[in-house]
Amino acid sequence: VKLFQIITVLHVSGILIQVVLALRLNCLSPEKRSLAMQNFQQLINIQTQGKGLQEITRQVQQVVQASKITCGLCNLFVRHTSASLVIQENADPDVQRDLEYFFGKLVPENDLGYTHTMEGPDDMPSHIRSALTCTSEQIPLSEGQLLLGTWQGIFLWEHRTSGSLRNIVVHISGD
Repeated sequence: VKLFQIITVLHVSGILIQVVLALRLNCLSPEKRSLAMQNFQQLINIQTQGKGLQEITRQVQQVVQASKITCGLCNLFVRHTSASLVIQENADPDVQRDLEYFFGKLVPENDLGYTHTMEGPDDMPSHIRSALTCTSEQIPLSEGQLLLGTWQGIFLWEHRTSGSLRNIVVHISGD
């Protein structure tokens, strides 16, 4: 049984901002509250094939299961400045292609204005793309599962033309 509550947080310029709290009732039980919060951390290595999005939801869920933590928060952090993490639609691969197309227009390679060019024409645009996206993501857990939406997946976004071995820290806290 789950308890859902919507709390209005802010009303700004006609836009209603709400926070949805989804709490498992057994996470609130006295025996659970008396236990110290557990932490689990594991590094996962992902070999990318070059520029593009690569879904890593399955690998992250495996770490969650290994942690034995059933209710809490999963924090992901990519340890690189030319790659990022995004939560995005995983049902239609056109979404990933369109994102790559858009970022190619937004942050073009071979721009003569870049001064950091020692590592190639894709390096500075990769740093910019990483700065515009995220190097970390947080996903709540319930019953040992990532609470992603129906069409959501976790993606490692490689911004360099050549593939690289990317390291992602998965840190899980909870009960």
